Amino acid sequence: MAQRNGNLQGKKVAIIATDGVEAVELTGPRKALEDAGATVEVISLKSGEIQGFNHDQPGPKIKVDKEIGQVKPDDYDNLVLPGGVANPDKLRTHPEVVSFVKSFFDSGKAVASICHGPWTVIEAGVVKGRTLTSWPSLKTDITNAGGKWVDKEVVTDQGLTTSRNPDDLPAFNKAIIEEFSHASSMAGVK
Repeated sequence: MAQRNGNLQGKKVAIIATDGVEAVELTGPRKALEDAGATVEVISLKSGEIQGFNHDQPGPKIKVDKEIGQVKPDDYDNLVLPGGVANPDKLRTHPEVVSFVKSFFDSGKAVASICHGPWTVIEAGVVKGRTLTSWPSLKTDITNAGGKWVDKEVVTDQGLTTSRNPDDLPAFNKAIIEEFSHASSMAGVK
C-alpha cells in the first residue's frame, strides 16, 4: 500500500489537456499528485491558458506549463489524460500528442485516464487486450479497439488506470497515486 504523503517525491507527471477539458478531472488529480510529492506539469497544444469546463458550461481557465512541442516523454515518469468531450476529441487529432501518449505505453510507464480521456488512448493503438472503464459512450469505441469495457469506479490493467466520471475522482486519485508510486520504480519494465 502506498504511503499517504511523499510517496511520489521526485516523480514528474504530465497532464495533457486542451480547451474543453473537464476542469475537475484535471485539477483534482493534479492536487492529489502534488500532495503526494509529485511535480506536475500541464501540457497543451498552445501556451497560456486552456478553457476548463464544468460539464457543458465554461469553467475555470487553467494555466499551461508547456506546449506539446517543448516536451519529450522521457521528461516524465507518468501521464494523466483527463476527460471532457471536446478535450480528448481535439487531442486525438494531433499526431504529436498521440505519439507522446503511445510512448508511455511503449516504455512501460503508468498512465491514467478518466471519462472521455481514453479516446486518446484508443487513438494511440494501445487498448487491445486491456480492460478499461470510461464514460459509457466510449464502450463501443473501446470494444472496437480490442479492449474490454467494464462499468466500474476504477480499473487498473497493465499500467493503465481508468475511471468513468468526476464522481469517481476520489477512487481514481487514490488508485493513480498507488499505481504511479509502484510503477514509477518499474519504468521501462513491461
